Amino acid sequence: MKTGFIGIIGRPNVGKSTLLNAVLGEKIAITTDKPQTTRNTIRGIYTSEETDDREGVQMVFIDTPGIHKPRTKLGNFMTESAVNTFKEVEVILFLVDSKIDKGPGDQYILDMIRDIHTPKILVINKIDKMDPSVFQEIYQTYDEMGIFDHVFGVSALEGKNVDDLLEAVEGFLEEGPMYFPSDMITDHPERFIVSEIIREKVLLYLEDEVPHGVAIEIESYEEAETITRIGAVIYCERKSHKGIIIGKQGKKLKGIGKSARLEMEALLGTKVYLQLWVKVKENWRDSDFALSNFGYKDM
Repeated sequence: MKTGFIGIIGRPNVGKSTLLNAVLGEKIAITTDKPQTTRNTIRGIYTSEETDDREGVQMVFIDTPGIHKPRTKLGNFMTESAVNTFKEVEVILFLVDSKIDKGPGDQYILDMIRDIHTPKILVINKIDKMDPSVFQEIYQTYDEMGIFDHVFGVSALEGKNVDDLLEAVEGFLEEGPMYFPSDMITDHPERFIVSEIIREKVLLYLEDEVPHGVAIEIESYEEAETITRIGAVIYCERKSHKGIIIGKQGKKLKGIGKSARLEMEALLGTKVYLQLWVKVKENWRDSDFALSNFGYKDM
């Protein structure tokens, strides 16, 4: 069996999490149209077992936070998590979705990976929304750099050309141990995925009102045969944000809870009883203690 680790890197909001979900055929990473939705590195496990006419393969994809110039300690953690991925993978997938002059962050990433000897594949995402002439220009620009072993155009949202991309990745992998059971698609515990589902719904329901000053803490998680009881706290940075999250007569919070609960029930295969509270923890994104408490860094 061929096995290996693959890092997915790129600017915020280029579709890294959407690509990971498309590869796995199941949602394990939250996706919104807001940049910096992903905060932790998330590992997704793709396994295709050996058949009579094909060798088995296990690819462990590492979805990283968008690489950007950090302004807070949380931002530093996110960027360091992404950069550290370069050191532990067999293949790097660099996602872009526009011309290089439209996103200065792309040049910043190129400068970091230019001299890395790890095989690199340039993935031009969102081709379903791209004029063919624009795609051709992006393709040619990156191809002529001589940095990348392959250049692919994909639509992660529609799953277009994702199978071809997987075949190219497999070509760089070597025989190795099977790291995870064949039916496992992520090594993150269910509590982590549950907290991410809640955070996704907060981002979706609040639009730009309370963008990224939100953290989720699972206070209780009790599993029974037919029901899972979950208690979670939504932390925000300002008192004014607390009222926005709760909404008039609690409607906003109820909507967040209902949407999160329905997705959790599909994930866990049981009924879910979800209780949500909203608390204020000012400037938590610049607090070492709070970041460690929320699982974003080691103390």
